[in-house]
Amino acid sequence: MEKKRVVIVGAGVSGLAACKQLLERGCRPVVFEADTGLGGVWARTPECTALQTPRPMYQYSDFPWPETVTEVFPDHRQVMDYLGAYARRFGVLDCIRFGHRVAGMEYVGVGRGGCKGPEAFDGQVIHSMDYSKMGTKNSKEMIKGKRVTIVGYLKSALDIAAECAEVNGTEIPCTMVVRTKHWIIPDYFAWGVHISKLYLNRFSELLIHKPGEGLLLSILATLLTPLRWIFSKFAESYYSIPMKKYDMVPDHSLFEALITCLVAITPKDHYKRLEEGSIVLKKSKTFSFCKEGVLVEGQSSPIKSDIVIFGTGFRGDQKIKEMFTSEYFQSIALCRDMGCNPRRKNGFWADLFDVYGPSDYIDLFPKKE
Repeated sequence: MEKKRVVIVGAGVSGLAACKQLLERGCRPVVFEADTGLGGVWARTPECTALQTPRPMYQYSDFPWPETVTEVFPDHRQVMDYLGAYARRFGVLDCIRFGHRVAGMEYVGVGRGGCKGPEAFDGQVIHSMDYSKMGTKNSKEMIKGKRVTIVGYLKSALDIAAECAEVNGTEIPCTMVVRTKHWIIPDYFAWGVHISKLYLNRFSELLIHKPGEGLLLSILATLLTPLRWIFSKFAESYYSIPMKKYDMVPDHSLFEALITCLVAITPKDHYKRLEEGSIVLKKSKTFSFCKEGVLVEGQSSPIKSDIVIFGTGFRGDQKIKEMFTSEYFQSIALCRDMGCNPRRKNGFWADLFDVYGPSDYIDLFPKKE
């Protein structure tokens, strides 16, 4: 490994961990970070943004949160402090070259209707990431007194809508164009049961079909289908209570949303803001722009807007593939099984039903070939 020249793109959560692991193995990687600081997406977020995952489940296995952080869902400043402390503790900072953007990569070796776009709109159109990069003070000044329409209904869209509602109140409500209903939940407890006990243990792995699972596991997943349905309905019956009032219960199951990471934690007072009218929901599979704002299904007049913000996220896997100029790199699998799936609990039943988290993998190294 020490003879290899390794480059890591990005000093976010994963980039920092990759650099630390390589340093421990005698390698001296270079981390290219386009921004002026570490943290990745955490570096620039709306002020109200906090973790969606409980703190014990969002930490490095060999670097627990400091005792001073007691919140279940730490805010973005606490996350940034945690990442900074991690980088300093393991000597990662010295490897990072800030302000260096990777424009492309090449492999050296063997040898895309009729809807109108943003150009038709007289107002301002930006992405949620650009909004976050403005900083809290500048972004609040931009939306103050403005009719804001947000396209999307997951974490970034919800946080920006909450900020708009706080700044403009009911006098100038923020409109959210919801193309897909999502499971927006207050926490991870359903009827007093933490849903990690249903979804984050080894038994839950047996409930779903997986690539290359083999005949026995395939039969077992099929036989356990009713139990998977029961788990999902149990949690859905609780979380759907406030959603029903606004016809926002998703068409897909909570189980499906969890395994695809398409679940968001409800911002503070979200349903209160829907009730008072400072946030207005418009359900529409499609939308287009006009001079005055945004046109949605079932509405003849446009949603009059001054600013339209895309809170639609992005396809991370596609973004990485497009970064490579080499057809070879674009064609290979970006994620592979590391062959590291050890049992870390005390006893068979504990290993099967206890919740697994980062702390279960302390001092654990990948299997060597």
